Amino acid sequence: MLDYRLDEELVALRQTVREFAVEVVAPVIGDYYERNEFPYEIVGQMGKMGLFGLPFPEEYGGMGGDYFALCVALEELARVDSSVAITLEAGVSLGAMPIFRFGTEEQKREWLPRLCSGEMLGAFGLTEPGGGSDAGATRTTARLDGDEWVLNGTKAFITNSGTDITGFVTVTAVTGEQPDGRAGGSQSGRQEGRKEISAILVPSGTPGFTVSKKYSKVGWNASDTRELSFDDCRVPAANLVGSQGRGYAQFLSILDEGRIAIAALSVGLAQGCVDESVRYAKDREAFGRPIGQNQAIAFKIADMDMRASTARLAYYRAAEKMLRGEPFKREAAIAKLYSSEIAVTNAREATQVHGGYGFMNEFPVARMWRDSKILEIGEGTSEVQRMLIARELGL
Repeated sequence: MLDYRLDEELVALRQTVREFAVEVVAPVIGDYYERNEFPYEIVGQMGKMGLFGLPFPEEYGGMGGDYFALCVALEELARVDSSVAITLEAGVSLGAMPIFRFGTEEQKREWLPRLCSGEMLGAFGLTEPGGGSDAGATRTTARLDGDEWVLNGTKAFITNSGTDITGFVTVTAVTGEQPDGRAGGSQSGRQEGRKEISAILVPSGTPGFTVSKKYSKVGWNASDTRELSFDDCRVPAANLVGSQGRGYAQFLSILDEGRIAIAALSVGLAQGCVDESVRYAKDREAFGRPIGQNQAIAFKIADMDMRASTARLAYYRAAEKMLRGEPFKREAAIAKLYSSEIAVTNAREATQVHGGYGFMNEFPVARMWRDSKILEIGEGTSEVQRMLIARELGL
C-alpha cells in the first residue's frame, strides 16, 4: 500500500518554508507586486536557506536532497505568492538543472555552486515570438566559426533572464539540418529530417546579447520575464550544453520534471485560496453571522479544498515515479494539467467568496487570481498536456 506521508526531514523543510513564506514574504510581497519589482532581498534569503540547492549534490554546493523536496518548498511558497515560487522553480529546473543533467564537469563546477547558493540565477531560452512547443518553429541559429558559436535570433517570455544576478541563459538554437532519415535513423539517435537543435550557454553581458525591458504582465508581477535577442553573439564552442543536435530532446526531459514542479506550485496557489477563503469566511459577517455559516459559502470552500487535496496526490504520484526511475511522462502531464486548471478554478471561487474585496489588490486572492492563468500556459499548455496523455495511451 502506498504511503504518501512525508518523512521527518521533509516535514521540517515544509514547516521552515511555511514560516518563511508567512513571516517574511507575505508582509511585503504585495508592495513588490504593485511596483513590478523583483524581490532581491527575499531571493537572497531563499538562497541562504539552501532552497536553490535542494535537489543537487553537496559536491556542487547543493543540499543533497531530491526533486520532491523542491516541490514541497514550491508548494509552501506558492500558498503565499507565486512570483517568488516561480523564481525558485525556474532558477532550479530551467536554470541549474540543464547544467546538472547535461553539462560537462567543468560547466558544473563553474556554474552550479553559485546557482545553488542563490547568488546567481540561470535561465533557459526556448520559446520564441513565433513558436514555443513547436521545435520546427525555432528560428534562432548558431554556427561554428573556428572555436566560437555565433548566435542570431530572438527568444520570448524568458523567466529570470534579466535580473541583476542573472549569470547566463542556456539557448536552444538551430545548429544545422539533419539529413533525410529514409534509411531509418542514425546511430547518434538524432531524429533525422528535421532541424538540428542544440543548447548553448550564453553568459550575461556577452556582446551581441541584448536583454529587453520587462514585460507588462497580468500576473507574476514580482518575477522577471524578458525578451532576449542575439546579434552575432559569440561564445566559446565549449559552451555547448550536452550533445550537439540534442538540445530540444534534452529540454523535453527537463520539461517533464518541470511539470511536476509547476503542479506543486499550482497546488500551493490552490491551497492558498482555501487558506484565505477560510480566514475571510470566519471573519466576514453578513446578516448577523459569519458568511462561512452559510451553506453556499461553506460548500464552495469545501469543493476548493477537495480540488487542492486531489491535485496534491497527483503531483506526489508523479514525483514518486520519477524518483523511482520509472517512466513518469503521463503522470507528470496529468499532474500539471489538473493542478493548473483547479488553481484557476480555486482562484476564481476565492475571489467570489471575498466579494468586492476579492477585486482589490490589497487582498492576496486578487493576486492569486491574476497569477493563476499562466499556470495553464507555461511549461506546456493544457492542450499540450492532453496531447501527451493521449499519446501515452496509444492514441
